[in-house]
Amino acid sequence: MVLNIPGLVVVVLFYLLVLGTGVWASRKSRRAEKESHGDRTEVALLAGRNINLVVGFFTMTATWVGGGFILGEAEAVYNPKMGLIWALMPVQYTVSFIIGGLFFAKPMRDKKYVTMMDPFQIKYGNVLSGALALPALLVDVLWVSCTLVGLGATMSVILDLPYSYSIWISSAVAIVYTLLGGLYSVAYTDVIQLSLVFIGLWLCVPFLLVNSTSTTITQTAFNHIHQAPWIGTLELDQVWRWIDDFLMLALGSLSFQCFHQRTLSAASSVKAQLTCYGAALLIAILGIPSVLVGAVAASTDWNLTLYGSPSPYERGEGNLVLPLTLQYLTPSYISIIGIGAVAAAVMSSTDSGLLSATSVFSSNIYKNILRKQASDNEMKWVIRVTVMLVGLFGTALTFHTNSTLMLWILGADVSYTLIFPHLVCVLFFEVSNGYGASVGYILGLLIRILAGEKAVGLPVVLPLPGCTLEDGTYIQRSPVRTICMLTTFTTILVFSKLASLMFNHGLLPERWDIFKVKRNVSTSPVDAVTESLEEDNGTDENREPMLQTGL
Repeated sequence: MVLNIPGLVVVVLFYLLVLGTGVWASRKSRRAEKESHGDRTEVALLAGRNINLVVGFFTMTATWVGGGFILGEAEAVYNPKMGLIWALMPVQYTVSFIIGGLFFAKPMRDKKYVTMMDPFQIKYGNVLSGALALPALLVDVLWVSCTLVGLGATMSVILDLPYSYSIWISSAVAIVYTLLGGLYSVAYTDVIQLSLVFIGLWLCVPFLLVNSTSTTITQTAFNHIHQAPWIGTLELDQVWRWIDDFLMLALGSLSFQCFHQRTLSAASSVKAQLTCYGAALLIAILGIPSVLVGAVAASTDWNLTLYGSPSPYERGEGNLVLPLTLQYLTPSYISIIGIGAVAAAVMSSTDSGLLSATSVFSSNIYKNILRKQASDNEMKWVIRVTVMLVGLFGTALTFHTNSTLMLWILGADVSYTLIFPHLVCVLFFEVSNGYGASVGYILGLLIRILAGEKAVGLPVVLPLPGCTLEDGTYIQRSPVRTICMLTTFTTILVFSKLASLMFNHGLLPERWDIFKVKRNVSTSPVDAVTESLEEDNGTDENREPMLQTGL
C-alpha cells in the first residue's frame, strides 16, 4: 500500500475545522474571563458554569463516544468468544447517565463543586483526598491512551500512515485547542465532532450491509457460518462475570471526573439532570453503527476480499476490525468518511480526558494542597502545563498496547472498584469519615490486586469462591470487581461508624482524632447564639461550596 492522499487531505481538513472551532471558542473563554467577578479558574475548567442545554447534550455524549467506544464495541461484537451479549456498552452507558441524572447531578451541582474530588477534600481533608485523587488521575490518563490507540489503528489501516505519526499528530491537535480555551473549546468542538461521528458512521452502514462478500447478518446472528454467531453466548459459569462487567461500566462511569465536569458546568441543577437524560438517548443511537460493523465483519468471507485469508481474528488483528471492515468492504471514498468519523470521536474523548485530569490536579492538588495562595495567572499556567504533561504521558502509553478494549476496561475497573464506593459514601452517607475511607481504600486496593487481573499480568493470589484451575492458571468465576467494590463500600461504613463511636464515647483519646469526628456534646450559651447567627447568615459549612483546609 501507498499513502492514501485523498484520505489524508480529508483528515487534515477535519483537523483544521476542529482547531478553528477551538480557537473561536477560546475567544469566548477569554471574554468570559474578563467579565467574571469570581474565580477565573472556573471559566477554564467549567466554562463559567454557563454551558447551555444543547451544547451539554453534545459534549456529554461526545465524551463517551470515543475511539474506545467505537472500536471497542465493534471488536467485542466481532470476537467469536464474546459477541453482542458481551458488548453492551451503549446500554450500560445509557443506564449510567440515567442513574447519574437521578441521583448524582443535582447534589453535586447544587453545592457548586469544581471537581468530583471536592466533597472528599471538604470532608476528609487534604492528605486522604490527595490519595483518592491518584486513581482518578490514572483513569483519565488511561482514557486519553485508549482513544488515541483507536485513532492510530484506524489511520494506519486506511491511510497507510505510520501508527506513531497518527498518534502524535492527533494528540498535538487536541492539546493545542484544549490549552487555548479550556472547557469552552472542548465543549464547542464536541458539537462539531459528534455531528461528524453521527453522519460518518451511519453513512458507512448501508454500504457494509449490502456488500457482496458478506452473508446477511440476520442469518449469522444465530448460525455458525464463517465463525461463531455474532450474538454470542452466555454460559452458566459466565453469568457472574457478565453481571460484573455490566455493573462495572454502568456504575463505574459515575465516578469519572469527565462525567461530573459536564454536570457541574451546566447553568443549573435542572439542566445538569436534563443533560444526562439527553445523553442517555444519544449514546444508545450512536452505539448501533459499531454493533453493525462487528456483525458484518463476523458475517464476511474474508477470503473473497483483498484482505484474504485467514480472517482478522485468526491473524490477531481483531482490534483493527472496524478500520479493516471499512477499508475492504466499502468504496474508498466511504472508508475515508469513516476515518473522519473515528478521528472526530477520538478527538472528542481525548480533550475530555486531558481537561478532566487537569481539573483534579490543578484544583484539588495544586491549589488546595501545594499552593493555597496561587493567583489566577499562576493557575492558568498550571492548567496549561498539566494539559501538556497529561497529553504526553497518555500518548506515550499508547505504544505499550494496541487494544482499545483492554484500556477501556482497565480504566473502568479502577473507577468502579476504588472511586465509586468512596463517592457514594461521601455524598449520601453522613456517617462516613476519614478513618473508614482510609481503611476502605487500603483494603479495597489490596483485595483487587490479590484477586488478579489477566489484562495487566497480575496473577491470582486470592482465589474467590468458584475459582478454577485451568492449565496451571487460576481463573476467577466470581464477580471480582463487584466483590471488591462492595468490600470497599462496607468497610468504609463499618469502620467510619466504629471510629465515631470510639471517639465520641471516650474509648480513644481526643488527641488521636486526626479526622475530627468527635462531636462537641456541650455548647455554651454564647456559642449557641453564634452558631444560630451563622446559620441565619448562610455560613454553615454544609452550605459552603468553598473548600476547607485540613489534613
